[in-house]
Amino acid sequence: MNAASPTLEAECRPTPTCGQLFFGFLMLGLTAFGGALPLARRMVVEKHRWMNGAEFTDLLGLCQFLPGGNIINLSVALGMKFRGPRGAFAALMGLILAPSAIVILLGMVYDRFQSDPHIQHFFAGLAAAAAGLLISMAVKIGLPVIKRRDWLAGLVATICFVAIAVLRIPLLPTMAVLTPLSILAVWRQRR
Repeated sequence: MNAASPTLEAECRPTPTCGQLFFGFLMLGLTAFGGALPLARRMVVEKHRWMNGAEFTDLLGLCQFLPGGNIINLSVALGMKFRGPRGAFAALMGLILAPSAIVILLGMVYDRFQSDPHIQHFFAGLAAAAAGLLISMAVKIGLPVIKRRDWLAGLVATICFVAIAVLRIPLLPTMAVLTPLSILAVWRQRR
C-alpha cells in the first residue's frame, strides 16, 4: 500500500447526514444499556464505516480526556467532525432522547420496588453485563495499538491502567502527568 491510501480510504467513506447521526445515536441510546462505547464503536467503525478503528480510538482518547461523559463527548465530537454544530446537536439529541425517558421510568420502578429481591437481582445482573461490555471495549480499543506495534502508546496505556486501577490514583492527576509526558515522548520519537 502506498502512503496516500489512508487518505483515499477516508475520502471513500460515507459522510453521515444530520439525520443519520441522529438516528444512529438514537438507536445507540436505545440499545446501549450499561455500556455504550462498545456499541458506538461497532456502529461507527463496523456498521456505517464512518471512521476506521484507529481514528475512532484517537477520537475516543480525546473524548475521555475532556470533562463529562465519554459517550456524550463522542457524540458531540463525531457530529462536529462530519456536520459541524448541527451534526453535534443531532448526534447529542439522538443519544440522550430515549435513554432520558427510560432512566426516568426505571428510576420510578426502582424507587417503588427497590426492596424486592427480584429487582435487586435484576440490577445486579445489569451491573455484571456492564462490566463485560467495558472489558470488551478495552480489548477493541487496545487492538489497534497492538496491531500498529506502537510500544509507546502501549506503555502509556499500561502506566495509566496501573496508576488508576492498581494504585488508585485519581484520573485527573494521572492525566495531568501522563498527557504532557506522552506528548513529549511522541514528539521526541518522531524527531
